[in-house]
Amino acid sequence: MTSDPKLPAHHLPDGRFRTPWPEEGAEERGGGGAVLRWQWERLTHGRAPDPPPDAFPRVEPRVARPRAPADEVRLTWVGHSTFLLQVGGLNLLTDPVWSRRASPLRWIGPARFVPPGLAWDDLPPIDAVLVSHDHYDHLDDDTVRRLHARFGAALHWITPLAYREWLGDRGITRVTELDWWDEATVAGEGGSVRVACAPAQHWTRRGPREFNDRLWASFALTAGGRRVYFGGDSGYFHGYPEIGRRLGPFDAVLMPVGAYDPRWFMRPAHMNPEEAVRAYGDLGGAGDFVAMHWGTFRLTDEDPLEPPVRTRAAWREAGLPEERLWIPRHGETRVVPRLAGG
Repeated sequence: MTSDPKLPAHHLPDGRFRTPWPEEGAEERGGGGAVLRWQWERLTHGRAPDPPPDAFPRVEPRVARPRAPADEVRLTWVGHSTFLLQVGGLNLLTDPVWSRRASPLRWIGPARFVPPGLAWDDLPPIDAVLVSHDHYDHLDDDTVRRLHARFGAALHWITPLAYREWLGDRGITRVTELDWWDEATVAGEGGSVRVACAPAQHWTRRGPREFNDRLWASFALTAGGRRVYFGGDSGYFHGYPEIGRRLGPFDAVLMPVGAYDPRWFMRPAHMNPEEAVRAYGDLGGAGDFVAMHWGTFRLTDEDPLEPPVRTRAAWREAGLPEERLWIPRHGETRVVPRLAGG
């Protein structure tokens, strides 16, 4: 289906969405048999075994309660793409998943290597949730319902386009949908944060729904001169410099580094560590690099312990300062230093 020149390039006339630029590696995937080819390769070639749970160390979170100071950026890794962001005097969650499995079913599907790094009962008051897209490892039905039951209308949900109906079916009405480059303000008891929706290279589908009938995105947060970029889930694409110019520089850049093999299949939708470090440079090469989307659920075929090894190697190869690379342990908290001159 061709695009309508009256619509933004990532919109289709039927209301669905598309990637409006050529995707690197898309031609390698071929047609509808790609998933079968992937599964056949796994069956015939195998993959590294799952590591034992103690391969993923856990540490005690250092959450500011009830909130951090308005000029502080404090990040706590819950696991996968779920962070507690304490920014601008508010508490925000990214792609919250507290369930044991990233799956539509409770009894089958990718299971956590270790429990969430921040226990459910230890959550501080949450002001807002950022949802990058609708895949089960980023938008978890049980967690959404639990958050709504606990925080109710006090909780502000920020999503890309076309999530209002899904959240409304769960009784959630305080929803702000954003298109790429749209912005909204989240305000709460402790302060306010400006949230900008930015492009990403990914796709959406949940169950039997139409392919790409919901938008996917990354987000940039600004408060009190501090900026945080949450990369969501994305393949590498050449839009990162524009995001950096328009929304940076960032004190912290949260980037996915896992779920990348087999490369011929995953490249359009998931960066590998080398591409994630490259994207960090494209975004401006400033602030802390925060690795996510690894070490929690096994979604693809790389050794689950490989992403941090390759991320550190790519970081060193790029000649970047060691103190700016953070590969968190589950539950670990980091107070992000202010950018020089910021």
